Amino acid sequence: MLELARSALPAPVPYEERRVRAPKGVDRLVAGFAARLGAAFRWRHLPGLRRILRRVNARGVVLAAASDDGLRAEARTLSQRLRRRHRATRDELAAVMALVRETASRRIGQRAYDVQVLGAYAMLQGFIAQMATGEGKTLTAVLAAGCMGLSGRAVHVVTVNDYLARRDAEYGRPVYEALGLSVGVVVTGQSFAERRAAYAADIVYCTNKELTFDYLRDRIVLGARDGTAALKFEALREGGSRLPELRLRGLHCALVDEADSVLIDEARTPLIISAQTPSPVDPGTADDALSFAASLRPGQHYEVVVSQKRIVLTAAGRDAIATFAEGRGQGWRGVVRREELMRQALSALLLFHRDQQYMVRDGKVVIIDEHTGRAMPDRSWSDGLHQLIEIKEGCQPSPARTTIARMTYQRFFRRYLLLSGMTGTAAPVATELKTIYGTDVVAIPTHRRVRRIVRPPRVFSTVDHKWRAVVARVGELHGRGVPVLIGTHTVAASLDASRRLTEAGLAHSVLNARQDQSEAETVSAAGLLGAITVATNMAGRGTDIKLGPGVEDLGGLHVLMTERHEARRIDLQLAGRSARQGQPGCFETYLSLEDDILADGPGAVLARVARALRPVLGQWPGRLAIDVAQWRLERIHHRMRASLLKSDEMQSTTMAFSGRPE
Repeated sequence: MLELARSALPAPVPYEERRVRAPKGVDRLVAGFAARLGAAFRWRHLPGLRRILRRVNARGVVLAAASDDGLRAEARTLSQRLRRRHRATRDELAAVMALVRETASRRIGQRAYDVQVLGAYAMLQGFIAQMATGEGKTLTAVLAAGCMGLSGRAVHVVTVNDYLARRDAEYGRPVYEALGLSVGVVVTGQSFAERRAAYAADIVYCTNKELTFDYLRDRIVLGARDGTAALKFEALREGGSRLPELRLRGLHCALVDEADSVLIDEARTPLIISAQTPSPVDPGTADDALSFAASLRPGQHYEVVVSQKRIVLTAAGRDAIATFAEGRGQGWRGVVRREELMRQALSALLLFHRDQQYMVRDGKVVIIDEHTGRAMPDRSWSDGLHQLIEIKEGCQPSPARTTIARMTYQRFFRRYLLLSGMTGTAAPVATELKTIYGTDVVAIPTHRRVRRIVRPPRVFSTVDHKWRAVVARVGELHGRGVPVLIGTHTVAASLDASRRLTEAGLAHSVLNARQDQSEAETVSAAGLLGAITVATNMAGRGTDIKLGPGVEDLGGLHVLMTERHEARRIDLQLAGRSARQGQPGCFETYLSLEDDILADGPGAVLARVARALRPVLGQWPGRLAIDVAQWRLERIHHRMRASLLKSDEMQSTTMAFSGRPE
């Protein structure tokens, strides 16, 4: 039976959050098995959702005849009832859902489709709603957040960037205000007072990074004495309460947009608050390390594990480092210290490349988010790696950082009393979402039949042959006026694509980390007649691509993917940019046996085998090789996330400021 069980709790207390104990041993194995079983039958929730939909539609007929004053009175009555009750009944949930739906219809002129109501109700149950791209997730979020807000709980609608947070907040504001709810927005650059005021609102739109770092700052304030009883007692003492120093009100309800990106892809990187500290590597030592690293030979002195971004020193390499370190300064003393320095120097030279992992902007090295292709100027690599890369690029070394507080996304988000979300590609990671966060995935049907044409991947022997075919295909489509979106994996690839298109005389727009300020405008224009757009990874994700006049008759938007990503989900997200809401569209894939996904040892072996079999079996061996390489990367990243979570759980027992042990 579906009920609002997880969010229906007693009245909020100071800094309320869920206390979760991580399963261990046999419990972890049982939880993993249950998660796999649940993921295999993720359609099982739909019958219950459809039953509640019938009640929502029936109640909506009554509310449609009510006046605006009548709707406001209904909102006050339902809110008071939900705040008093320990658990909402199905009739109450149907009534509040119908109320928010009717209010949205009147205030913003958009009446939610039945599939959007299904998605919103699924999120009220603490599920991840899998909704295809273009199905109207923004309005779905408004329905769910409005219902949660009327219960009196603080609601955090989590998005992936500041633009979407502002845009979605303004979109839903008329609905929330009509329901008597306040709206806040948390974005980069706000002061403490502005953030505290925003978090005091009923509905708060924020990015995952701003939210989690604000929580970490609150944990530093709370320290070990973080219990609600302690906070209540302090509030009774004049001038002795820490509540005015806190930003958040607690972790009540979270609604995560692009849930797989936030909860899975970004979970490989821990959240760290740091302070400046003397650099572990002085410029002279760094120059020596980079020069010596360039002289070492792969295979003889070191091995490169590309898939894990790791350097392994051989015995000969260690001996060479020891010989080079003789008679040098403090930075070369100690076996562990000098070998770690050389691993970082080799990493800076071999694993981190300009316009791929980072870019140089205004004389500074800026990290590029590998999942979104966006620049992240407030992030830096640790253990001297960032300074080594800066020296490699001829930039002034920045101060080093030391960790003050640390936490993973996994441990943060499962502290919410109600965690839910929506995305178009949750099914491939349904097991991990259930195991780590305890959330089931519910596949919501599309409003209209999907008309996307997906052509078989084309695999070429070399990158050059691949790009020649891509440019020829773009020229052919452009000649007919068909808009084309070209998806690339890195900034460097987008620049290479732009160069080749320019040489072919094809006018186009480029969207990568260098133009992150205008990504929404660029992507939204990608559906116009004859438009050619080059975009890195999932830049512009969350922005609708509307087809221009006459484009639908030409077959809709044509998406060309030029390289497989580290997870098939990201490939599917790119494919979802075309054929939205029943429109026509096409998705094509152009790959080569020299792509980065086949660059490391096992991948290179697969590429050689596919190249040898190509004259006999054609495209099939190449497709299989790339599929296997992608599956292998997904497994490696899954193990990395599991290892990071385990490490974070162990550290939490000794770092009081990072939160209570789980």
